[in-house]
Amino acid sequence: MKIVTWNINGVRARIDNLLHWLKESDPDIVCLQEIKSVDEQFPRLEAEALGYNVETHGQKGFNGVAILSKLRFDEVNRGLPGDDSDEQSRFIEGVFSTDRGALRVVSLYLPNGNPVGSDKFPYKLSWMARLEKWASERLALEEALVLAGDYNVIPEAVDARFPEQWLGDALFQPETRQAFRRLRNLGFTEAVRAVTDRPDVYTFWDYQAGAWQKNNGIRIDHLLLSPEAANRFGSASVEKHVRAWEKPSDHVPVAIHLDLAAA
Repeated sequence: MKIVTWNINGVRARIDNLLHWLKESDPDIVCLQEIKSVDEQFPRLEAEALGYNVETHGQKGFNGVAILSKLRFDEVNRGLPGDDSDEQSRFIEGVFSTDRGALRVVSLYLPNGNPVGSDKFPYKLSWMARLEKWASERLALEEALVLAGDYNVIPEAVDARFPEQWLGDALFQPETRQAFRRLRNLGFTEAVRAVTDRPDVYTFWDYQAGAWQKNNGIRIDHLLLSPEAANRFGSASVEKHVRAWEKPSDHVPVAIHLDLAAA
């Protein structure tokens, strides 16, 4: 089973890219972030025409997450628990039945947190603390769980072409990286780093200053696997070529394969 995360940076603006990519990449489950669309304006019919079931948690003009799946949804949960006052659409969970039992997949869009001196940075850290608590509870179910999305976290210096350029950024603050490590250390496997320790693996290139042409990238899109998912983990890859398409997102898809077929 192929599961992919992709911050599409506006689904209406990139509908042609999305549909072309769905046909080319042929994922089973897609986690989209930053759809920047209310639920009613998501291109549901176009995705359904390609064989996908669609569930969204949208927000007008900002944020927004979605899951597209060839499997039927058994359950859908919207919004990260822990703060009833949080109205930002950044979290959606889908539950599916497979030959190997239940599969839980989350599409998450973690807060950016910039500027560090504003209230946006504490919001980022509190959101990560809520995610850690939620993930700990889900891990207790001992099911295959995939936390996929744009984490807005540069985990290590090797995950940036020029880490010194990010020292003042919320994505690379010690508190941010520590929170990511705490989450990972609950027992998750970070898919891309499980298959490569190369220093030039990036998932985001800014639109400015020729970042794509210069390969001045960072790795901030991650898939974390529970032990039960990691036991079925086959491969991970970054579909970098999508960044070179016309009207691209500044992120690219990151894919994993899990063996969830019957023995």
